[in-house]
Amino acid sequence: MHTSTTDHQHEIRRKRAFVGAVAGHVIEWYDYGIYGFLAVYMGQLFFASENPVVGLMSSFAVFALSFFMRPLGGLFFGPMADRIGRKQTLLIVLILMAGSTCLIGMIPTAATIGVAAPVLLIALRCVQGFSAGGEIGTVTSFIAEYAGPGKRGQATSWLMVTAVLGLLLGSLVANGLTMALGAETMLAWGWRLPFLFAGVLGLIAIYIRLKLEDSPEFQELARAGERSPAPLRESLTWGRAIALVFCIIAVHSSIFYLVLTYASTFIVETLEFSSNVRFWFVTIACLLAAFVMPIGGRLSDRYGRKPVLLVSGVWATVSMFWFFVSAPGATPLSFFFPLMSCALAFGFYASSTYATMSELLPTRVRSTGIAVAYNLPVAIFGGSAPLVATWIISATGSISAPWYFFVGTGVISLVALLVLKQSDFDRAAAASMTGKIQLPEAELDDAEVPAALA
Repeated sequence: MHTSTTDHQHEIRRKRAFVGAVAGHVIEWYDYGIYGFLAVYMGQLFFASENPVVGLMSSFAVFALSFFMRPLGGLFFGPMADRIGRKQTLLIVLILMAGSTCLIGMIPTAATIGVAAPVLLIALRCVQGFSAGGEIGTVTSFIAEYAGPGKRGQATSWLMVTAVLGLLLGSLVANGLTMALGAETMLAWGWRLPFLFAGVLGLIAIYIRLKLEDSPEFQELARAGERSPAPLRESLTWGRAIALVFCIIAVHSSIFYLVLTYASTFIVETLEFSSNVRFWFVTIACLLAAFVMPIGGRLSDRYGRKPVLLVSGVWATVSMFWFFVSAPGATPLSFFFPLMSCALAFGFYASSTYATMSELLPTRVRSTGIAVAYNLPVAIFGGSAPLVATWIISATGSISAPWYFFVGTGVISLVALLVLKQSDFDRAAAASMTGKIQLPEAELDDAEVPAALA
């Protein structure tokens, strides 16, 4: 009877933790992504130029800059989560994100305060990037540790679902307001509303996260006095795992921001389709990607991470090539299919990346390792993708030319997946089970793993 009651209580805590984590995560991604959907207005209001392409590129440059703050945020908050806990860190990063996003909606434009306007915008975007850098490693560790072995694929896939839904919410709010108010009103004052809305959402998410308990694995480490005193230094002994995560995330990052951010601008500014077409195309692509993510996560729990990632990685690479080579002369109907192919490939690939990251690194340094390995490729291949694509088109005069960049990220990830071994997962599992003993990979070969697990 006592065991049954304990199990029931644990299940209630697990469900509460899951709801709290994903609720906060969807709001984090709404806050972070809304800028991308309003990039056209931000370029005109904060980076005025006679050439609209220059203004748009300046706006995307600020979008990209925030991503280069993410590794710094990861270096700060990742070790914090491994030292003081997942819950407290999740709360801090959410407060920073919601607060900075809301403040963006209050900044006077360049027409009012001149050069101070873009300076303030850049500063607040940097705070957003710093916060986002601490979110992903912490929330992935939190969910993976609550889910436990055999269920991490499906459990962590919901983090990607909520990331997509957060961006979709941003798309619905930004594009919906544009349809309702019109471009002139949006440029005058309507652009502020989506940012101010973040303050309300942030208060709700903060309340939810205050009710969470830390993950069972972290609590066990804390009770045993086995938390790492130097998570960053210790994580560097897992160099192979960090390198694998970095490369696996390359195509995850590029196709994420292709489908969920850049496509929105590409459809209107480059292909010159209507705002209505953009609204429906982006909405359908987001929903399609989100729908298949739990399916992909469950498949990876059953058949392994590598097969699911390899198949979907090839699909993603081919789809991104199709996306760009089909663009010249495209009609809304003809362009619908390559965009949806990208969305499906992204959904299946991203369904398994978070579980893969969590299983390649041990509990003691999981948040730190993920923060370091994930945020760098997101900055290089993801946040910079809209800027790079816009620059390539401007430099070459070809709207198909960005395929070189996007397909290149696919090749990087596929090479990493081909060298990924089961022993890479076994090493992390062994280190998690042996607690304080963290052997560098060079000292723990495949033959020792079964003994360590035993």
